[in-house]
Amino acid sequence: MQLSTYFLETFGCQMNVLDSQLVEGQLRALGLRRVAIPREADLILFNTCSVRQHAEDKVLSRLGQLKHIKRDRPHTIIGLLGCMAERLREGLFELNPHLDLICGPGELDRLPELLGRVDESGKPIAAITGLQTRRLVPAERSLLDDPLETLDLSRRPLPGDSIMQSYVRVQRGCDKFCTYCVVPYTRGAERSRPPGNIVREVQTLADAGCREVTLLGQTVNSYAYREGQTPMRFADLLRLVHEVPDIDRIRFVTSYPADWDDDIFRVMRDHPRICPYLHIPAQSGSDRILKAMKRNYTADSYLRLMDTARQYVPDIALAGDFIVGFTGETDEDFAATVDLVRRVEYKQIFVFKYSPRPGTAADRSLADDIPQDVKARRNNELLAVQTAIMERQKRALVGRTVEVLVEGYSKAARRAQKDAADSNGSLDPENPTTSPLDDVAASKANQLIGRTPQDIITVFPGDAAHVGALVAVRVTDASALTLFGEIESVVSPAKMPANPGT
Repeated sequence: MQLSTYFLETFGCQMNVLDSQLVEGQLRALGLRRVAIPREADLILFNTCSVRQHAEDKVLSRLGQLKHIKRDRPHTIIGLLGCMAERLREGLFELNPHLDLICGPGELDRLPELLGRVDESGKPIAAITGLQTRRLVPAERSLLDDPLETLDLSRRPLPGDSIMQSYVRVQRGCDKFCTYCVVPYTRGAERSRPPGNIVREVQTLADAGCREVTLLGQTVNSYAYREGQTPMRFADLLRLVHEVPDIDRIRFVTSYPADWDDDIFRVMRDHPRICPYLHIPAQSGSDRILKAMKRNYTADSYLRLMDTARQYVPDIALAGDFIVGFTGETDEDFAATVDLVRRVEYKQIFVFKYSPRPGTAADRSLADDIPQDVKARRNNELLAVQTAIMERQKRALVGRTVEVLVEGYSKAARRAQKDAADSNGSLDPENPTTSPLDDVAASKANQLIGRTPQDIITVFPGDAAHVGALVAVRVTDASALTLFGEIESVVSPAKMPANPGT
């Protein structure tokens, strides 16, 4: 293979972020080096999302911009990975003659082979799965029979990798078939990974210095694995992962209300390293719309679940997803959603204007009958309601001390450091305030960022020695999205990787 450099851009959910990390591991194993801009790459890959039309349109626009690169450098390989590749299949080649490769999420383990074939033949190649997974392997069969499982276990962080926080997949696919959702068609049937493999992966990450893991599943609390006669549910898996001693924080996303088991709340209450954070989409506050979406719960049952969450874990932060403008949504239906948001008092919500996805039940049988201006108005109104809630919540934390995992310098700090380095070349990244900056620039240049156990973004002054540490921060100010403060103490210093060469 003549490839030496690659550019990879990821769109969409955390599952795509994890897939991209695994893809990068494969590419580096082939000896490829990552570059920052497409023009410098021999291989250009987009890992794509199909959940909303906007995400696909963005990829198609970026793909169109690569025509001139292919014209100037014909040897460049251009590929689309992920859900959009799975959904649109070979039709992508007709629209984009400069495209060389499409590879669905169920075929990512084959990427090195596929790249070799494209490189050798010069002809486009498609690797897609279809509605069901290509290789659904029963639990009793060997791990070696499931290449996707082997791929999940293949991560070996290299020196210099930032793995303070990492994702670990516990499920693939989804069986819920909500009427609006394309995921079951692009990622296949729901399969839960063997718990031993999950714990093994978490331990590997812990040995390499990881402090926080997020367990991923399309409906993560639906996790169910049977080994012999012993069934394991998600609460049991949480207990197992909590036994890995070197992980400081455990999160999980995304949860599905209709499959909730209160034993999960009991595990969260009794195991202190499981973060008091729950992302559990409601999608609507109207029972009529929930039924049309095939969500299998009511607004009342959802609200009772939120009350139960706070009974077990009083300091829990709740996050949710909402779709506005779904087929037939009336002003009364939307008002019910606004009421639910006010009653729950989420820490954060993600609001999306309904976008029909080809092939889904809603697209086949329901009209997209809400005007775009109505969708936009409802979107903005719901976000305004949530912003007021967040401002009130954050202001209540001023004067309190919160624990923060320091992720690194903020974007503002990195810009200030770059500006200082560009202007005089003398910025010391270990002590950015030693360069001749004005007071405002100096304050930005040493600004760190991190998150509380409740996933609240927090910024504060510090230095490079704090990156990767758990620190106690006294909150001095707040906005709707962010806490501002000062470090009071270091709770636990940054960890060095136990085995950096792995």
